[in-house]
Amino acid sequence: MSIKGHIITSVQPGSIAEELEIECGDTLLRINNQEIKDVFDYHYLVNDEYLTVLIMKPNNEEWELEIEKDYEEDLGIEFGESLMDNYRSCRNKCIFCFIDQNPEGMRDTIYFKDDDARLSFLQGNYITLTNMKMEDIDRIILYKLAPINISVHTTNPDLRKKMLHNRFAGDALEKITRLYEGGIEMNSQIVLCKGYNDGKELDRTIGDLGAMQPHMRSLSVVPLGKTKFREGLEEIESFTKEDARQVLDQVHYWQEKFLKENGTRFIFASDEWYIRAEYEIPNEDYYEGYGQIENGVGMVRSLTEEVLTYLDEIEGDDRSQTVSMVTGVLASSTIDYLKSKVNEKFPNMTINLYTIVNDFFGHEITVAGLLTGGDIINQLKDKDLGDYLILPSVLLRSGEDVLLDDLTINDIQNALQTDIRIVQSDGTSFVNTIITN
Repeated sequence: MSIKGHIITSVQPGSIAEELEIECGDTLLRINNQEIKDVFDYHYLVNDEYLTVLIMKPNNEEWELEIEKDYEEDLGIEFGESLMDNYRSCRNKCIFCFIDQNPEGMRDTIYFKDDDARLSFLQGNYITLTNMKMEDIDRIILYKLAPINISVHTTNPDLRKKMLHNRFAGDALEKITRLYEGGIEMNSQIVLCKGYNDGKELDRTIGDLGAMQPHMRSLSVVPLGKTKFREGLEEIESFTKEDARQVLDQVHYWQEKFLKENGTRFIFASDEWYIRAEYEIPNEDYYEGYGQIENGVGMVRSLTEEVLTYLDEIEGDDRSQTVSMVTGVLASSTIDYLKSKVNEKFPNMTINLYTIVNDFFGHEITVAGLLTGGDIINQLKDKDLGDYLILPSVLLRSGEDVLLDDLTINDIQNALQTDIRIVQSDGTSFVNTIITN
């Protein structure tokens, strides 16, 4: 029977693999006489201090290498497919799924729904667990792969089946309990939909997941993002200011309870709830290290503190230039405040802030990361942009200069006849990108 192998595409300089003359193009067949199904197997097997590694050269010659190394020291090899296996796509048809709210005709990758536990382990992706069997859960426990990030949404089995449109979605709490009993660290999130998993259902979910502490480390609550392309999907009302305040009342109640019992607030609401409720963003200590910042929890506070701290560390001057910045509706007031603090330090600078309304996806989408090149061009084409235009890095596909509508930075530069600079999502970059000539 043929052995499934994994072609090595990269060998790190100075690594064990390079020392043993393992090269790109070689195929990894076995470790300790065990076939490697995927990245779970590889990371588990390669941890041992003593390894027998079977490699096949391009000429089909097999090398059996005996390796002695430090525990958890890697061999220094990488593979073409990061999972060493096919990606598992999502089987759900969630009522809140953003991918299902995209228009037709966009690039294929926009419509791919990943729901792979291995990506949760490697990249921090959130998964629903619906395409995992108990054997998969047991593999996570066996290999001690953590943390696993889980999109829970509700622990009510019937409601979860309804919200995910998947008759197999109701056993999430059972799987989470198995992970908890196996000592696996987890994080979780709820996409809140008005009239579905809010109110008493939200209390139920928070209570169930809170009981999994400390292995369940945190829980975030984010509101549904609604585009104008929801034809054929359930009608879901948007949250009002009063609704947002009610959600925050619930979150704060549970935070006080968990802080008293376990020394952590555990559950956090994304910044959008505070902005929608017209409440002040909490202070930095409140966020306990920003463990859920990728879900929009504490982003405003983090950026604000970083900008103010950096401005305190540098000297202002009388430099004079005009620059323009782009942001979305959600962060507009925050960015406006921060640019005013930069202006206090550099009073001769003119900093124009342009808030871009999302015409492409609809005006209920207010985050900067979902702005398109077309909207930026259309709304800035008659504006005096000064010496250069600053765009946030969250607009871009990872590692590329392409926006969601496939327009590039170069396309925008040509259309607006201005230089463009990209600002990263940290305070130092925010200030330096504005003030650097």
